[in-house]
Amino acid sequence: MGKGDKKTKRGKINIGSHGKLRPRRKKFNVRPTPVKDAQTKEG
Repeated sequence: MGKGDKKTKRGKINIGSHGKLRPRRKKFNVRPTPVKDAQTKEG
């Protein structure tokens, strides 16, 4: 286990592959804008 192991994160970094352990980074971090409810407790 280690650099030569395809199933570990370190091995995937060394080989240059991706998968469940090392998913590809998305170009844009799309996050929905939080909507404030009109019925929240105030006071």
